[in-house]
Amino acid sequence: MSEFKFFHPMEVRYGDLDPQGHLNNAKYLTYFEQARVHYFTRLGLFSKDQSFMDIGVIIADIHIQYRAAVFWGAPVKVGVRTVKIGGKSITLEQSIVDDVSGQLYANGTVIMVTYDYHNHKTISVPENWREELTQFEGL
Repeated sequence: MSEFKFFHPMEVRYGDLDPQGHLNNAKYLTYFEQARVHYFTRLGLFSKDQSFMDIGVIIADIHIQYRAAVFWGAPVKVGVRTVKIGGKSITLEQSIVDDVSGQLYANGTVIMVTYDYHNHKTISVPENWREELTQFEGL
């Protein structure tokens, strides 16, 4: 997982588990989302006082490959990296890994479309986003 420059630590909470005792499949999406928000915040694209109506992205597509079960108390971290910036979209790769052993629990691809929620239409990827993402990831 060395290709990821950004990781966000996550706590596997008891309430995140399914009846079989491992991380519920739906929680992988939540973990991906939490890490994406921190990734964009770290790069200065989002701020904590910003309205969600002004964030300007909407999920277009998500694919997750489940590799191994995550159990309560596992020391996990979620990787995020931008792999492609289109005219109106940003493609991210994400992974959930064990912070100690490096075991891969899941990986996936997320396509986000830049979106104007006030006018209900897609917009071009803002130039400052393109610059920050390109510089951080070395694209």
